[in-house]
Amino acid sequence: MNSVIMDEKKFTPTKVLCIGRNYLDHIQELNNAIPEQMVVFNKPNTSVTASLTAYHQEPLHYEAEICFLVENGEYVGVGLGLDLTKRALQTYLKGKGLPWERAKGFDNSAVFSRFVSLTDINISNLHLELFINCVRVQKGHVEQMIYSPAVILNELTSYTTLLDGDVVMTGTPQGVGEVHRGDVFLGRLKCGEQTLIEIEWLAH
Repeated sequence: MNSVIMDEKKFTPTKVLCIGRNYLDHIQELNNAIPEQMVVFNKPNTSVTASLTAYHQEPLHYEAEICFLVENGEYVGVGLGLDLTKRALQTYLKGKGLPWERAKGFDNSAVFSRFVSLTDINISNLHLELFINCVRVQKGHVEQMIYSPAVILNELTSYTTLLDGDVVMTGTPQGVGEVHRGDVFLGRLKCGEQTLIEIEWLAH
C-alpha cells in the first residue's frame, strides 16, 4: 500500500477524495459549467506517489491543489498535491456522458508532498503557488474556493466514512497544462507570508 508522510510518520490512504470545479477561474479556463452541487471523484491507493510522471498511455496534465490529511474524521495535516489528468481521455468521456475515473484514477496520478500538522495553522489563510522551470503557472487561495475546506469535509462525511490516512484534494486554480519530461516543478504552500512547504519535482 502506498503512503504519505507527516512528521516522519507514515499514513496509508484507503482513498483520495478529489473536488472538481472548485475555483471559478479554472471552470472558465476549461469551458465547464458551474456545478449545482459539489463535484467529487475518488482516486485509489495505487494512485498515491511522491514522483511526477509526464506520460501514462497519453500526455498528462498537472493540477496543483491544497490537500488535507484526515485522522479521526478531521483534517490533521495539510500538503501540496498534483492531480494528474489524462485530459484527452477525460474530454472524450465527458463528451459521451461517461464517468471519468479512467482519466483521473490511474497509477501514480496523485503526487503528494509531505504533510505538515495543522496545529496553529489558520486554514482560511492557506494558499499555493506552482512554478514550472522558474515560471509561475498557478496560484490559488482558500478564499477563492467555491466550497471551503470545512464545507468539503462536511459534504464528504455526509455520505462516506473518511478513514485515517485518507487525503482530500480541494481543487485546482487556473493555469493547468501539460507535463513535459524534464520539467522542474516547484510548489509552495503558504499560510499568510509563512512558507509551510516547498517541494521540487522533476518530471520523468
